[in-house]
Amino acid sequence: MKKKIISETPIFKELNNEQLQKISDIALLKQVEKNEIIFSEGEEGIGFYIVASGMIKIYKSSISGKEQILHIFEKGEPFGEAAVFMNRPFPATAMAIKKGSVLFFPKKKFINLAQKDTMFVLKMLAVLSVRLKQLASMVENISLKDVPGRLAEYLLYMNKEQNNNNIISLNISKSQLAAILGTISETLSRIFSKMSLEKILEVNGNNIRILDLQKLQELSENGSF
Repeated sequence: MKKKIISETPIFKELNNEQLQKISDIALLKQVEKNEIIFSEGEEGIGFYIVASGMIKIYKSSISGKEQILHIFEKGEPFGEAAVFMNRPFPATAMAIKKGSVLFFPKKKFINLAQKDTMFVLKMLAVLSVRLKQLASMVENISLKDVPGRLAEYLLYMNKEQNNNNIISLNISKSQLAAILGTISETLSRIFSKMSLEKILEVNGNNIRILDLQKLQELSENGSF
């Protein structure tokens, strides 16, 4: 089961059968409950994870207790790897938002494996670096814009992640999306309504159809209506 999950994970897609078996041997499959903390901000990065099933959110909390969701990861996506590779504490907290499972790769065993097979880690890092660059670019762009621009940027990112067919299936609640964008649900609802009135989007629950991709791109670039 572990090997099958790993073989279907994008960051390991270039590995051969022998390499897949080696990394499967060091991986630990862990079940997680809804709202279970995987790791907390400031903890030592003793390994990294891949979502096997369910969903994991990465977030930071302010002194006042306000939560800022940085990203939500689904099946096949790695998380916590930056702290491991940079030898730093985890910069944020990871929590399961659905019951599921994760694969855990212990840092020491992973590094030992990488030292024995450098081609293996180079293949993995090549794919991982592209994904990290895309995510970092999205986070940076979102942080510099007003809320309408942030939402437009996020929807463009999700459209690309979901095969660029202009139909987006939101895998999170509107309140969770609002937390990612640094706003509140009421503000997000008003922006969705305005986008619908201007025929930029068609919103049906968590299903969103992009009606005017050019206008959505312009909104992303301008940052506001």
